[in-house]
Amino acid sequence: MTEKTILPNGVRIIHEHIPHVRSVSIGLWLGVGSRYERLEEGGASHYIEHLLFKGTKHRTAAELAEDMDQIGGQINAFTTKECTCFYGRVLDTHIRTAVDLLADMLFHSNFHEADIRGERSVIYEEIDMYEDTPEDLVSEQLMAAIFPDSALGRPILGTRETLAGLDRNRLLEYMAAHYTPDRLVIAVSGSFTPADLDYIQKTFSHMAPGVLAQSDGAAFTPAFVLREKPIEQNHLCLLMPGLSRDSQDRYTAQLLSNILGGGMSSRLFQTIREQHALCYSVYSFGASYRDAGLFGVYTALNQETEEQALRLILEILQDMRENGVTDQELDRAREQVKSNVLMSLESTSARMNNLGKYELYHGAVPTPEEIIARYDGVSKADILTVARQVIGLDQLAFSAVGQTADEGRYRGALGM
Repeated sequence: MTEKTILPNGVRIIHEHIPHVRSVSIGLWLGVGSRYERLEEGGASHYIEHLLFKGTKHRTAAELAEDMDQIGGQINAFTTKECTCFYGRVLDTHIRTAVDLLADMLFHSNFHEADIRGERSVIYEEIDMYEDTPEDLVSEQLMAAIFPDSALGRPILGTRETLAGLDRNRLLEYMAAHYTPDRLVIAVSGSFTPADLDYIQKTFSHMAPGVLAQSDGAAFTPAFVLREKPIEQNHLCLLMPGLSRDSQDRYTAQLLSNILGGGMSSRLFQTIREQHALCYSVYSFGASYRDAGLFGVYTALNQETEEQALRLILEILQDMRENGVTDQELDRAREQVKSNVLMSLESTSARMNNLGKYELYHGAVPTPEEIIARYDGVSKADILTVARQVIGLDQLAFSAVGQTADEGRYRGALGM
């Protein structure tokens, strides 16, 4: 059973006790990511995520790692467009040590100038790594083009130019403005006691209330982007406006994407790869944000086959938009998604992630039974309605990375 406690300062603690396990997962979910950064602050959220592991007033960076290893635990973090999460998983006997470590990082990190300089170099390497990962690069460059006037289109890592301008004072100011209790959700799943929850409440009750900062708006702009890169395959991405994260149709959209390009039985995989042998990888995907969403298709293939593949992709999208799905496809997709939901319940980490994301983004956590009911309630007519909403070929955005053809060939294949 999931329960929620709201501290007087606004911190939300969402917890789920699982008596038959010995582990516990805890996550600090903060409603701040790259989307909340001003242009000159690009990369600040991710930069701070790194720096919180570089040592505190009480522990060096090595001691943070040693203290977690000493109890056989795991601790990590990630930053997205709209959130940052610090999380750990330990045995139930060590939950308070994990809480102490995470709180020490959050409240007492040093932000020494030497660490800031050193970690800037590390992030430069991370930026270079993404430059060498065309599957990421092809979508990242398209995001920048379709959201040209919004932080949503800027990279989570920032750029070399913006990172160079982020000194200690600017990072601490950013953290003070955005790491506020009203943005913090503490998610706990696994084995713990009421006394452990009291300990968590006491640890985070001293945070001073802040003012909730707002992100800018984002409007989808159709775009066309080519990037030459000396690699063997060309990486292609097609994007259309999708659903925001609060849309009541998000469960329907997930089933639609599963049928279109979510697995080996999907239409894209069976047609592009199995029937025509044009590529190794092809899939569809969705991304949802506070006030915007994306629905897209990705593939990687040789220049000789990409025009045929693009025409087939458009045919599949158009057919989905016009005719919807079959009973068999819907039943198969529903069982796949439901299986993923139910099997994830066997992991305290997955359950903690579910608690944190739902509470942070929606303010409530549905039960597994409620989630299953939402998928069971999706009809073929619902799929067709959402397909006609998100498969907007008149607002198509396209990106290619590799030994790209001339623009006219792509536009011809896409009917643009």
